[in-house]
Amino acid sequence: MDPTSSTLLAATNSVRPQPGESHLLAPYFNDFVPSSPVAFLTGNLPHWRQDGTTYFVTFRAADSMPQTKLKQWLQEQAAWVAANPEPHTSAQRQEYNDRFPRRFHDWLDQGYGECLLGRPEPHQIVERALRFFDGARYYLDEFVVMPNHIHAIVTPFGVERLSVIVASWKSFTAKEINKQIGRSGPFWQQESFDHIVRNAESLQKFREYIRANPT
Repeated sequence: MDPTSSTLLAATNSVRPQPGESHLLAPYFNDFVPSSPVAFLTGNLPHWRQDGTTYFVTFRAADSMPQTKLKQWLQEQAAWVAANPEPHTSAQRQEYNDRFPRRFHDWLDQGYGECLLGRPEPHQIVERALRFFDGARYYLDEFVVMPNHIHAIVTPFGVERLSVIVASWKSFTAKEINKQIGRSGPFWQQESFDHIVRNAESLQKFREYIRANPT
């Protein structure tokens, strides 16, 4: 069941690590295990999955990327996928992350689109939705709500799946934001970026990136 506007106000806030504190999230942070299976979900973007692991997730507003840049990116990304069939090695996954998600994040930070999440009401809708099932369906580590996109570090619990968690966030917040601004139609881009957090060093880098995003 998705959260409702009345119950969101009762959501609790877990204590989050502060700069300089230990990286340890046990039992909620789980390193990537190279010897364990890694699933690959198809779509316009590759999505690697491993049960029990922690992810860095980015999802964005539908108008957050100019169509010319998006077309260029998709063409280059499709060419890379065609030239790099499954199974992917660790080096290939790293190459993909360097060439595609990293560049896309740089473009997002340039602030394209209406940037409606910079307004207090839509911003609060998203933040409350992210926190709502924290501690029940997932552990929410650090996150940031930017004017046209979201970054979050999240660890699904048990049988919970990242794709279902993110879809719930997007579905609920799209309805609430459209209601608040008096519109209808898609608010979020359909697909999201997600990275498996490989180790404590990687976790710290993602945290630092999130903290630096507002500046």
